[in-house]
Parts: sequence; C-alpha cells; structure tokens
Amino acid sequence: MSGRDGAPVRVMLIDDHPVVRAGLRAILDGFGDVTVVAEGEDGAEAARAVELGADVLVMDIQMPGTDGITATRDTVAAGGPPVLVLTTYDTGHHIRDALEAGATGYLLKDAPQDVLHRAVLDTAAGRRTLAPDVAASLADQLGQAGESLSRREVEILEALATGASNRAIAGHFVISLATVKTHLIHIYQKLGVGNRTAAVAEARRRGLVV
Repeated sequence: MSGRDGAPVRVMLIDDHPVVRAGLRAILDGFGDVTVVAEGEDGAEAARAVELGADVLVMDIQMPGTDGITATRDTVAAGGPPVLVLTTYDTGHHIRDALEAGATGYLLKDAPQDVLHRAVLDTAAGRRTLAPDVAASLADQLGQAGESLSRREVEILEALATGASNRAIAGHFVISLATVKTHLIHIYQKLGVGNRTAAVAEARRRGLVV
C-alpha cells in the first residue's frame, strides 16, 4: 500500500516533544513507502494537513494548546486526512474519546515498528486499526459497563440526558450535592468516560437512556 499514484504515504506528525518527533520521523521515513511531509507541536497545526497534501495525520493526545482529541474532531469535520492517534495513554476513556472524535486508528508509542508501519498504511487507507492491547482495554471497558450500573445511577444518567445540573439532580432525588458527585464518579468509571457529555453519549449508545 502506497499513497496516491504509488507515491509514498504522506504523513503529518504532531507531537509536542521534539525528541519524540525526531525519533518518529526517522522511523517513519525509514519505511520507504512512508514520508513525513510536516511536523507540528500543537493540535491546531493539524489544520495545515489538507494544504500540505497529507494522507494521514499521526497525532498525540495530550499537548499544550489544542489537544489531539479536539484536533481530531476538527480535522474530521473539515474533511481532512484520517487520523492515527499515537500516544502513551491506554485508558478506556482516552481510547473512546479519540474514536468518538473520528480517529481511524489508535496505537501506543511502545508499539513495535512493524505494527506502526502497518497502522500508518491502514489508517491512510481508511481502515480501522487498533493495537491488540488497545482493543483489549476497550473491550474490557465495554464489558464492565451497563450491567454494573445501579438503578439510581441509571436514574441519574437519565437526568443528565435532560441537561439537569448537579444541584437540580440533588433536589429531584432529595440527596446531597456530594452524593450526586459520588454517583457521577462511579458512573464515569463504569462507562469508561471522563465527563458528563461522554457519559450521556455512551449511555445512549448502549440504550440505557433515550
């Protein structure tokens, strides 16, 4: 698999650590059928990918300024190239946030070079690519969700889906704000998400709320 007209796959590499970028560039350029056409240290620079003619964006998650999740969402919305997230974060909510933002691939930075090579080619071709350990982490998160939610947690999820504030939820169920916050922490953990918006989206995806 090569890029357009048999040319090497053109990669834009975005990571806020110069040493990491230098190492990744050397690895990617060494594949022969891949070439790094640009680098960036902030997710906002992903906007240049289209004008640079990149076939794929290889991007970290945590960066100062615009993070990789936001940059992925903006890139997909703008019709930019597919995104391969390359990060050290293997937690369920990071993975799902990236995939929900539109990332085509998700790989960890300690992946073997042949796995990185295949992931770049597959992502450029629009094929979903998840490292085995990432897929296992995601499956584990999915397997833990739903059945372990208590009835009250589902009720609170339903209230979240209406846009109710913590104070409104506390008043409705006649419980303290601290208790609401504790329920939310448990809900986020069980659904493998990091905030209320993601919790509602995941609950709707699973049919827990409408």
